[in-house]
Amino acid sequence: MATTILSSGPQGTASAPSGRHRDRRRGGARPNWLAGLISWFWLAIVIVPIYWIVITSFKSQSNYYMENPLVPPAEPTLANYRMVIEADFPLYFVNSLIVTMGAVIPAVLVSFMASYAIVRGGSGRFLRWTNSLFLMGLAIPLQATIIPIYLIIIRLGMYDTLLGMILPSIAFSIPLSVLVLSNFLRDVPKELFDSMRIDGATETRMLWRLAFPLTRPAVVTVTIYNALQIWNGFLLPLVLTQSPDRRTLPLALAEFQGEYTINVPAVLASVLLSTLPILVLYVVGRRQLLSGLTAGFGK
Repeated sequence: MATTILSSGPQGTASAPSGRHRDRRRGGARPNWLAGLISWFWLAIVIVPIYWIVITSFKSQSNYYMENPLVPPAEPTLANYRMVIEADFPLYFVNSLIVTMGAVIPAVLVSFMASYAIVRGGSGRFLRWTNSLFLMGLAIPLQATIIPIYLIIIRLGMYDTLLGMILPSIAFSIPLSVLVLSNFLRDVPKELFDSMRIDGATETRMLWRLAFPLTRPAVVTVTIYNALQIWNGFLLPLVLTQSPDRRTLPLALAEFQGEYTINVPAVLASVLLSTLPILVLYVVGRRQLLSGLTAGFGK
């Protein structure tokens, strides 16, 4: 049997690597200055507007026009936040929360079950037409259908109600959700479904016990995306509501705009308060996404 003889130094240790290996190791540890500069430049582009929004929200309206925009306020104040909260901000927040949850949860559930039927239902003509119909919905923008939606909501007697905003939001959230979830379900090995079918599992059991855990990252991603779109939606609340107590947060931001002036610090304070739930959703969704990926690899 062949043996490998390693040369050793005076103390019996292995000899140092050759010069070629040393050069390769040094070359691999060379810092990438260009990528670092681009990263810092992009960080500045992102962080400077956020920094400006935060410091401006603590300025008074009179000091906003007198001080340097990028200098922190000499006398920070919470009057803007107090003004926003007293201007029915909790009511607008609850309306946005109801519309977002009332649209996202049904849209994700319907999209997940429809994607499972499209992927696992075979090549039936009805399912092919259904999938084509969902894909066709991606090509129709909301702005092109706002007038028909307005007329339908009035005929149904849902104008100036939260339900009148929830139903169109569900309809426009389903096409993209079906596309993402169906593509993710196609990557699930068919052998897993076959093994559960041999064990006597029904389609409902395979849907929730097998397909749902393996597609959890896609479900979380679709949920976060739809929640962001609906929470920040402006056109539907603007067209389908008229009462002040039916406004959502994006529509309520216009309350701080006068006929000739705009209370910029108050607007930015309301922007920060309305962004906090989205930030919490992102943090929670990110953790769930990582745990879902880990669980999927573990299986």
